Amino acid sequence: MENSAAVSPRQKFVQCLRGPRLYKMAYTEWGDPHNGKVLVCAHGLTRVGRDFDFLAARMAGEYRVVCPDVLGRGHSDWLQDPSGYQIPAYAADMVTLIARLDAQELHWLGTSMGGLIGMAIASLPDTPIRRLVLNDVGPVITVQSLERIAQYVGAAPAFPSLEVAEQYIRLVSAPFGDLTDDQWRHLTVHSVRTLPEGGYRMHYDPALAEPFRAAYGGGQDITLWPIYEAIACPTLVVRGALSDLLTPATHAEMGARGPRATTVEIPRVGHAPMFMIDEQVRPVHDFLLGA
Repeated sequence: MENSAAVSPRQKFVQCLRGPRLYKMAYTEWGDPHNGKVLVCAHGLTRVGRDFDFLAARMAGEYRVVCPDVLGRGHSDWLQDPSGYQIPAYAADMVTLIARLDAQELHWLGTSMGGLIGMAIASLPDTPIRRLVLNDVGPVITVQSLERIAQYVGAAPAFPSLEVAEQYIRLVSAPFGDLTDDQWRHLTVHSVRTLPEGGYRMHYDPALAEPFRAAYGGGQDITLWPIYEAIACPTLVVRGALSDLLTPATHAEMGARGPRATTVEIPRVGHAPMFMIDEQVRPVHDFLLGA
């Protein structure tokens, strides 16, 4: 599985049913396409599946790694009705994707929103998820982080160049930590779309901010302990040491309740670790492969 055909990413699509319409959900696939051992990597609220390129390349020798663009992001379709940008609907879309993959063994890694989607699916009876990694997210989402995210989600600035787009992404994504210039450029290239008239915009539907603000605008923490406590599969919770979304207290409590998760903290990073360096990938690799 070390040949270039197995390691190089492949762009694919699956159709998801939303009300009276079908929408295309894009996903990037790495590794042997016939490998029944599948790792799904799901991104955060305004991010895209290509965030996981570095981790996927590392894991492609053991897994078929599948990195979807959740509807409304990246190369996936945008919804006509933005009220559909919610976790239960995303979970249903992912069940459609999982059926397409026909996995013999399914593992899930989710960053922030992607972790909430994974929690929702993993908490269900007869869930297909056998191992779960939650990246800087848990059953308590702080009001401080919700207020921070609300400041930029849905903003649709136009950028005259990639350089200007990168300056913006470095600003709003500063909690990712001290990434290299190449890593910031990688994130930028996949985070923006080219406009027909020239220039760039962020690669997500600004309307997804509407249900976010409606659901999380109550001025208090969001608590989801019953969902977390219904999870039974082995679970790893990764926390950025400077995170404002997953607190040290919640992180520790996740190790004592529900699936009694293994807990790891990544230094010098806020919300959220991006798994672009060995130091961050190693604990995930070892947990998923049972090391």
